Amino acid sequence: MTRLLLIPLLALLPAGALLAQDAPAPMVASEAWDELAPSILQGAVPVPAGEALALQAPTRAEDAATVPIHLLQPEGAPWVQNLSLVIDENPSPVAAEITFGEAMMPLDFELRVRVNQYSNVRAVARTETGEALMAGAFVKASGGCSAPATTGDPMAGMGEMRLREFGVTEDGHREAQVMIRHPQFSGLQRDQVTQLWIPAHFIAQLEVRQGDEMLFTLSGGISISENPVFRFRYLDNGAPGFQVRVIDTQGNVFEQTLPKDAPS
Repeated sequence: MTRLLLIPLLALLPAGALLAQDAPAPMVASEAWDELAPSILQGAVPVPAGEALALQAPTRAEDAATVPIHLLQPEGAPWVQNLSLVIDENPSPVAAEITFGEAMMPLDFELRVRVNQYSNVRAVARTETGEALMAGAFVKASGGCSAPATTGDPMAGMGEMRLREFGVTEDGHREAQVMIRHPQFSGLQRDQVTQLWIPAHFIAQLEVRQGDEMLFTLSGGISISENPVFRFRYLDNGAPGFQVRVIDTQGNVFEQTLPKDAPS
């Protein structure tokens, strides 16, 4: 296991910080999606998610390199077991492939992505019944994939993790946020001193468990923002902490147990 550097972490978000404040803009016709759809859908015919799954995002992003995306389901919605998060116009459109354990249902999951130009951001979900659902929004943002790193030394503390908790929700779920220090270089950024291209270097695989129970796994790409933050609601199984395991594209492996707060 790679040793973690003990330095302060940045970018921990306050409660609700990722939640889009305005109603998301509806998706628009997309030639890029028409080309992508066959490989992503693999023959499935998705139906509009309606109330079964919502994707919330700002209509106009304040920062194209850290666009908040919120996936949300109501009580009683079908279990989303697998989900593809797609940004139609990004250089690498599939931002993430995510699997969710049953303890994550109904889904309330937030993360931040890069958006390179005005684009649909869509979630293509497979439920426990095999049905394919699609939800999405149109986001006005540009330059996110080539934006320079926001920290002085983006490599400092790489692999360090932190947990923040927000207590118990009205429906009995607990709410938590996991932050991981990682530069998430996209391969489209330049070193601000040398002006040379920085090679792509990002998290390829992420696993988050409570005890032996899988909460979610994520296969990521260049569209996940620097220093990724994942906020989620889950049913507590009584395990004392989260086991988080990260593998990046340079073969680094980071593992850490993040102790939970005692239930109040």
